[in-house]
Amino acid sequence: MEFGFYRNGLWARELVEISDDPVSLGDGNFWAVLITYEGKMTFARFADVQRDAEGAFFEFADTQPWYHLNSIWQSSLSRGEYVEAVEQVRSAIARGEVYQTNLCRTLTTSTESTHLLGVMSYLRRENPAPYLSSLELPGISIASASPELLLEREGSLITSSPIKGTAKNAYELLEKDRAENVMIVDLVRHDFGSLCITGSIHIPRLLGVEEHPGLVHLVSDIQGTLRSDISWGEIFSAILPAGSISGAPKSSAIELIAKIERGERGPYCGAIGWVHGARAELAVGIRTFWLESGTLKFGTGAGITWGSEPELEWAETELKASRLLSIVNQR
Repeated sequence: MEFGFYRNGLWARELVEISDDPVSLGDGNFWAVLITYEGKMTFARFADVQRDAEGAFFEFADTQPWYHLNSIWQSSLSRGEYVEAVEQVRSAIARGEVYQTNLCRTLTTSTESTHLLGVMSYLRRENPAPYLSSLELPGISIASASPELLLEREGSLITSSPIKGTAKNAYELLEKDRAENVMIVDLVRHDFGSLCITGSIHIPRLLGVEEHPGLVHLVSDIQGTLRSDISWGEIFSAILPAGSISGAPKSSAIELIAKIERGERGPYCGAIGWVHGARAELAVGIRTFWLESGTLKFGTGAGITWGSEPELEWAETELKASRLLSIVNQR
């Protein structure tokens, strides 16, 4: 099996080393980055990095097998359990513990496939995503069709583009979606506050509507200028887990998620991307498949506010998952 990382024409191969220390990212080399929702860090340094290799990568991916799924998907929370969990979040909001919490569930099924390279071409054709990524490392296999930018870095300029608000089309977006997005924008501004020069944080886009396969999202952009003394460890500590997949206040939402959800999220809702010197592109690990010991996993969730209707939130998790599951199920 060839280890490597791919995104948007960038194909990194020839694995040199793996580290769990963010200090490693400061050596100026190219590193693929995987950080789980729980904070487990995996950094992989590659020697061969090609920047215009889309054709070559997908020609390679097309030769890799993907076996038909013979079992149905199981959910960590049933429909009834998820609806009850939404009510638990609403009760916590009523008590003033949180304002918003992202409630997720994990879907699992068995597979004979030992890696996920074989589904990459299908994802590109049938669910194009701005941060479509493949990561293959020892014990790690990920295919992610994430639409969400966690962090882009160009020198000292950093940008985050949180997604909050999902519907089948722009006309079905609710006031609740807009309020939720603004809430997360404020959270990200707070996260950037510990990293950026005072007065440099601004919002070049607020409540933009983006169309993606089968749905639309509300997306905002937050930018700031890093202080000169900021390390990658400090950046990760400030921005992870992302506000869009945790909630507000972040610390309280994380505690509530740990009480309600069953099991770890793993790569789902973590960070997937690359760092190369003072440049980086990290996506939020949503719309993401990963393999663990013959089990294929996929996460889906929804943001819960006081105005949430439990059955509609369940429907949102189904909407987010349906297209991607259909892609891997038919192969």
